[in-house]
Amino acid sequence: MSPSPQRRPQRRAASSRPASYDESLVDAALQAYLGDAPSRRVRRLRRLSAEERQRETETEALIALSLGFPIDELLPEERPLLPAHIADAPNDYIVVRNHILASWRADPGAPLPRARILETVAASYDHLVAAAHGFLAREGHINFGVSAAFPAAPPPDAALQGPAASGASVIVVGAGLAGLAAARQLLRFGLRVLVLEGRARPGGRVYTSRLGGDKAAVELGGSVITGIHANPLGVLARQLSIPLHKVRDRCPLYYPDGRTVETRLDRSIDLVFNTLLDHATRLREFLNEAAERISLGEGIEKIRRLYHVARTDDERMVLDWHLANLEFSNAGCLSELSLAHWDQDDPYEMGGDHCFLAGGNSRLIHALCDGVPVLYEKTVKRIEHGADGVSVTAEGGQVFQADMVLCSVPLGVLKSGSIVFDPELPEHKLGAVQRLGFGLLNKVAMVFRHIFWDEDIDTFGCLNKESSKRGEYFLFYSYHTVSGGAVLIALVAGEAALEFEKVDPVVALHRVLAILRGIYGPKGVTVPDPIQSVCTRWGSDPFCWGSYSHIRVGSSGADYDILAESVNDRLFFAGEATIRAYPATMHGALLSGLREASKIHRAAESIMNSDQKKYSLPKSLRPPNGALEDLFSEPDLAFGRFSFVFSSVTLDDPEAPGLARISLDKILLLQPKNHEPKEDEKVHDPAAEKIVLQTFHLYATVFREQADRLQNSSNDDKGRLGLLCKDLGVKLMGYDSTCDVCSDMISSILSARKARKRLQRPKNFNISH
Repeated sequence: MSPSPQRRPQRRAASSRPASYDESLVDAALQAYLGDAPSRRVRRLRRLSAEERQRETETEALIALSLGFPIDELLPEERPLLPAHIADAPNDYIVVRNHILASWRADPGAPLPRARILETVAASYDHLVAAAHGFLAREGHINFGVSAAFPAAPPPDAALQGPAASGASVIVVGAGLAGLAAARQLLRFGLRVLVLEGRARPGGRVYTSRLGGDKAAVELGGSVITGIHANPLGVLARQLSIPLHKVRDRCPLYYPDGRTVETRLDRSIDLVFNTLLDHATRLREFLNEAAERISLGEGIEKIRRLYHVARTDDERMVLDWHLANLEFSNAGCLSELSLAHWDQDDPYEMGGDHCFLAGGNSRLIHALCDGVPVLYEKTVKRIEHGADGVSVTAEGGQVFQADMVLCSVPLGVLKSGSIVFDPELPEHKLGAVQRLGFGLLNKVAMVFRHIFWDEDIDTFGCLNKESSKRGEYFLFYSYHTVSGGAVLIALVAGEAALEFEKVDPVVALHRVLAILRGIYGPKGVTVPDPIQSVCTRWGSDPFCWGSYSHIRVGSSGADYDILAESVNDRLFFAGEATIRAYPATMHGALLSGLREASKIHRAAESIMNSDQKKYSLPKSLRPPNGALEDLFSEPDLAFGRFSFVFSSVTLDDPEAPGLARISLDKILLLQPKNHEPKEDEKVHDPAAEKIVLQTFHLYATVFREQADRLQNSSNDDKGRLGLLCKDLGVKLMGYDSTCDVCSDMISSILSARKARKRLQRPKNFNISH
C-alpha cells in the first residue's frame, strides 16, 4: 500500500530496495547508453549498425513516453507550433524530438545546447533539430531548472529578440511553485518580471517549517514527490544534488486499542476496496450521462450493500481506513467526488517511487526564488486587464502596471472572490471555478526527543470505530529519515479535516498522543510528550482557503482546461487546478508554470507585432509593386546566386523565418532586324543570331539555419540548389506566387527591418531622480 497522495491508492508488496538513493540512479540506463561525454556519444553513434540505431530509437521513444510524449505522434499543442511542412510529415521530427528528450534527461545538470544535438544526428536532419530543440526549450520540456547553470536571467550568450528586446513586462501573482517556475522561466526568456506574494514567505501550499529548536524540517503543506521517473521535481533535486528517500511500502494498520490488523484481513479488505472501485467504474459506464449527477461515495456504498461486503465491525473499520486514504488522495469527501470523472487523470500518473526530499521541499522553493524579484506581504485585491496592458492593485492601494499578468493563486482564492477582475472573467471560466471542488487536508506535526516507533517504516495507520470520523488521525508519516529530527505527522482527511479546523490545538494534540500511546503502550513503549507541535489550518488560510483541487459532482476534467485559458493574451492562469493531467500535485503546479511562461512569451511576441502594425501591410492585400525587389536590394545574407532576407530583429537567430531568392540565367537567341532566313537553310547561321543571357528569379521560404547550411556547404551553386530542393524539401516559387502566398512574410520582414533600423539609432537616456 502506498499512502502517498495518488488518485487511487493501492497496497503493494513490501520492497527490498534501498530506502535512500539519489534520483540520478533512476536514469542509470540512460547514462549507460548515452555515454558520459558528448564526444564519446558522437564516436559511438558513428559506428552503430542499423539494428543498433533502431534499438536506440526505440529506447528513446520509451523515455519520451515516460515524459508524457506519444511514441509516434505529435502532442496536440505541438502541431500548431511547428512549421507546416514538419507538422504534416512528422515521423523524422518525432525521432529527433525523442532523441533530444533522452539526451536532456541523461544529464539535466547543464543546459543542452542545439550544437550538441547537431553533433549526434545526420546533417540532413539539421532543420528538424532546430524545430524540435526550439519547441522543447520554449515549452519548458528541456533546459529548465535551479542549478548555477540555470540562473534567473537570459543565458550570457543569448541574443535578445522579440519580446525580450522590446522589454515586455509581466506581473506574477503568487510565489508558489507555479508562480516561481513561471517567473524564473520568463526571466530566462529575457522578459521583465515582478512577483507579488501575499504571505511573508514563498512557497504557498508548499511549506517546510523548522521545529524543535530549528533543527527539524517539518512539511506542513505539500510533502510527497509522487512518482519520480518523469517528475520535474526530481530534475530539480538532481540539479541541487539533494538525495531522495523512497517512501517504503509497508504500512501496518492498528485498531484503536493497539492491536495490529491481521495480514489476512488486511489483504482481504484491500482486495475488496479495489474491487469496489472497479465496479464503480463499470457502474458509471452503465449509467452513462446519469453518472454525472452521482457521487463516488454514493456509488461505492450502493455496490458494497449489493455485494454484502465488509459486514463485520473489523472489516468495516479497515474498509473505512481505505476510504479515508482515498479522501486524503483527492482532498475531498467521497460524497462530493464525481463518480463519472474523479479519476480522469489516472492515465497520466507519474511512474516510479514516491519520495521524501531530504531537508524538506523548501530547498526547492528557495532555489526557485534565487534571482527572482519577489515583493512579500503584497495581497492582490484587484486585477484590471485590457488591450493596453494590466494594472494590479495590492492591499493598501499600491498599483503595479505591466504588459501581462499571471494569476497563480489557489482555486480556493478564486472561489472566495477576494480578487476582483476588471473586466469580469468570462462566464464559462467563472462556471469552471464554481464547479470544481477544492478540498481540505490538515496535519498535526510533532517533534520528539527520540524515535519511539519502528524506524523501518515510513507510514502506519490507525482505524476508527466511527465511520464519520474515519479520516481523523488515520495515517502517520515518519520523517526521521529526511528531517533531521524525530518527526511524526498525523493526517486528518475528509469530513474530519473540516471539523479539525474548529478543534483547539491542545485538544487535538492530546487526542493524537492518546492514539499513539494506545498503539505503543501495550508493546511496553513509553510515548513521550513532543518538544514542539503544530496544527495546520489550511481551510482558514485566506491565501488558499483549502488544500488542493478535485472533480466535484457536476464537474469534469474539461474545467481544468477552462481554468488554464488565458483572457485576451493579457491575463494568464497557472496552478495545480489549471493542469488537467496532473492536478492536486506539486509537479502539476510546477509544470503549469512552465506552460504559462511559454504562452506568455508567445503572447508578448504577438503584442509586439501588433504594436508594429503601422509598419505592416494589410494581410489581405498583395505587397505594393516593387516591395519584393526593394527587400532584396539590401539582402541580409548573400553568396553566389543566393540572397536572403529575414523576419527577425536579430539576424543570427537560426529559427528566424525569411525568404530566399535564387538568381538564374535564361539564354535568349535574338535575330537581327530585317533578317529573313532562306527556306533552304537547314542550319541557322550563328552570326545571324544574338545570344543574350537574361536573369530571372525564383523564391522560397526558409529559416536562417537553412541559409547558413547552404552557405557552409562545399557544393557549388548548382549543388546548393539541389540541397535546398531535395534534402531540405524547400519549394521554389515565381514572383507572382511569392507575392500572393508570402504577403504576410513580406510584411513581417519589412517590419523587422524597420525595427532593426530603429534599434541601431543612437539614443539619449534621461535618469530622473
